[in-house]
Amino acid sequence: MGMTASITCRFILFRAAPAVALAVLVGPAGAHKDPVTPQLLNSYQQVFMEQVRKGDLLFHGDAATEEAMGVVLSKTGMACAMCHPMTADTHPATFPKYQAQMAKFATLRDMINWCIEKPNQGEKIADDSDAMKALEAYIYWSQSGSVLNPGKF
Repeated sequence: MGMTASITCRFILFRAAPAVALAVLVGPAGAHKDPVTPQLLNSYQQVFMEQVRKGDLLFHGDAATEEAMGVVLSKTGMACAMCHPMTADTHPATFPKYQAQMAKFATLRDMINWCIEKPNQGEKIADDSDAMKALEAYIYWSQSGSVLNPGKF
């Protein structure tokens, strides 16, 4: 190590010393560091499964759930499950990817809306809507254990 490099290292250590000392005294950042209790995990799982339940109803064309969530997923009488029983052939683990029938790089949410608008002739739902989140939760839950393979055509 040359003289210039040695001086540079000492300068960096000198400048960093107060930050290092503060980190030692205060400890690591606290965001999301609190231990998750079994009760919290259970409550998180209950929230997730409630979304899965709603998504299951929407996926199977439950009119009452559509009305309650303010969406029209089909005007043809078709439901998602008629083409995708048990979410077959949805391949959520492959998104995002180039989707040939849409002629664009698409997310799972884009694909859900394409199915709603094209085959089902329903009304597109907002990406951040509760209905979209529920449909997504149900599709992912149904494909639990699938290996992520984004971009696979």
